Amino acid sequence: MAATPCEKLADLKLADTSITAAQAMPSYCRVTGVIAPTSDSHIEFEVWMPASGWNGKFQGLGNGGFGGAIDNAGLKTAVARGYAVAATDTGHRAGGTDAAWALDHPQKVIDWGYRAIHETAGKGKAIVTAYYGSAPKRSYFHSCSNGGRQALMEAQRYPADYDGIIAGAPAADWTHLFALAVSNLRALLDDPGSYIPAAKLNAIQSAALAACDARDGVQDGVIENPAQCSFDPAALLCKEAESDACLTAPQLAALKQLYGGLRNGKRERLYPGYSPGGEAEQGGWAAWITGAAPERSLMFSFGTQYYRNMVFENAAWDYHTFNVDRDLKASEQKLGAIVNATDPDLKKFRDRGGKLILYHGWSDAAIPAQATIDYYQSVVKKLGARETGQFVRLYMVPGMEHCGGGSGCTDFDFQAPIEAWVEQTKAPAEVIARGKGRTHPLCPYPQVAHYKGSGSTDDAANFVCGK
Repeated sequence: MAATPCEKLADLKLADTSITAAQAMPSYCRVTGVIAPTSDSHIEFEVWMPASGWNGKFQGLGNGGFGGAIDNAGLKTAVARGYAVAATDTGHRAGGTDAAWALDHPQKVIDWGYRAIHETAGKGKAIVTAYYGSAPKRSYFHSCSNGGRQALMEAQRYPADYDGIIAGAPAADWTHLFALAVSNLRALLDDPGSYIPAAKLNAIQSAALAACDARDGVQDGVIENPAQCSFDPAALLCKEAESDACLTAPQLAALKQLYGGLRNGKRERLYPGYSPGGEAEQGGWAAWITGAAPERSLMFSFGTQYYRNMVFENAAWDYHTFNVDRDLKASEQKLGAIVNATDPDLKKFRDRGGKLILYHGWSDAAIPAQATIDYYQSVVKKLGARETGQFVRLYMVPGMEHCGGGSGCTDFDFQAPIEAWVEQTKAPAEVIARGKGRTHPLCPYPQVAHYKGSGSTDDAANFVCGK
């Protein structure tokens, strides 16, 4: 197949697709277009391809929240590293916490749910093949949050799209995640006395660290494995006058619900709660859960936008009326098959040689870290530990907030390990993370890092991965 000059790609004919521009930039070819698989679809996308030095690989980018924008920064980074790269707005233009576009547009919800990423992968690779005259040798997808959900959608629904997939903090169980969000809103806001102001988060985090930090043998302001720590916040109950150093009884009840997770009317747990640690960090609870003020949190925006515009299609829906048993059922019946990426059956992805790396920060205040462990364990239950170990790895990141930041070592690279796994069959082991003048090993789950007992605790060489 002959290569096609950049500007000539404007004439390329692809199903359900209009190429809107093909421009030769100083160091890359930029193609923009619109994909319309239905009459109500308008999926904008861009493909950037190095003019020289292409590494022969295709990179797909994902989207946070409700999508609505093309990741230009991600395109710029990937093309500079030699990748041909594609990104999409997922079928609409809006802010990441805005789902008003979904009202009365079920096809746009499907585009956002899974179709736009798949369509962009197919059209993107076709454009790359036309430009270079040869198809990409390998294809990779890496994204976090809703992008992690998109990553799992690709592995589950479209196993032929990508050879290697990295899913960070995946919002995989969208229906349960946002039932949790609205349930927590009610716990914090139904009674004004239950609301936990940001000024009290330092006391909560300090109590969590006092209970859990030293359990790994290293007191470093980071809880290595919150799953092994039973933190009872009852000690925070105000004994005398209320202050920022204590919680009232209603606030304590709300806090216990935040840690305890989503429960039905029978008090059975349906979805995990948040892990202790990192509550007061930047990008922590004040941003996501409690907010700077009542009804000012990101989870307020996401939860209400989801139920108003996607589930009930009623912009006046009041979260104070939320009932877990009734409304979660309505959400799952209407949208579960479209928005949830929870299918544990990854046999088709495995059988074609696909490799998957999952990672999640233990201090994530947006998506409970335990939810990704639960998904990983569902794959193990479906396929068996040995088979799962041949193509899936999970890394839990101590002290990391949502997709980055926090008190732990949060600078790490999974791109090189997944490429070595796909291209050289070299399975990843520990991955070294950096941050705040320290290094620390990230261990493949269920292993955790253990201090050897001597040497600097700021040096990853003095830790070993084990059960």
